[in-house]
Amino acid sequence: MQLSQIGKIADTEWLKTFVLRPDMNLEMGEYIVMPNHFHAVIGIGSNEYNSNHAKTKQPVNQFGPQSKNLASIIRGFKSAVTVNARKIDSNFGWQSRFHDHVIRNQGSFDRIQSYIINNPLNWKNDSFYKK
Repeated sequence: MQLSQIGKIADTEWLKTFVLRPDMNLEMGEYIVMPNHFHAVIGIGSNEYNSNHAKTKQPVNQFGPQSKNLASIIRGFKSAVTVNARKIDSNFGWQSRFHDHVIRNQGSFDRIQSYIINNPLNWKNDSFYKK
C-alpha cells in the first residue's frame, strides 16, 4: 500500500500514540493504513487506570468525559490526524464512530491479524477503489 500524504500523517500519528501514552502500558499490534480506513490491534495492559485499585475509586460522573481508555486513544489519534490532514485537504473527515472488538483468544487474534496483514490485497474489491 502506497500511502498518500494524509496516509503518512495517519501512520505517523498512530506510532506517536504509543510514545505519548507510556502510562497506559500499550502494546502495538499489526496495523494498516488504507486509502479510506484504518485497522489496528492494540493491547492495553494493566496500569494505574485499569487496575483493581483504580476500579474501586468512585467515578465523579460515569457519563462524563472519558480518559485513559480505548475511546480516548482513538479520539486523540483521530484528532491529531484531522488537524494535520486539514492543512492539506480542508474537507478531510473521519466517520463519527469506530468499530472495536475484544480479542478473547489466540484463534481470534490470528484471524484478525491475518485480516489486517492481507487487507491491501483486497483493496481492489473495495467500493471506493479507483483504477
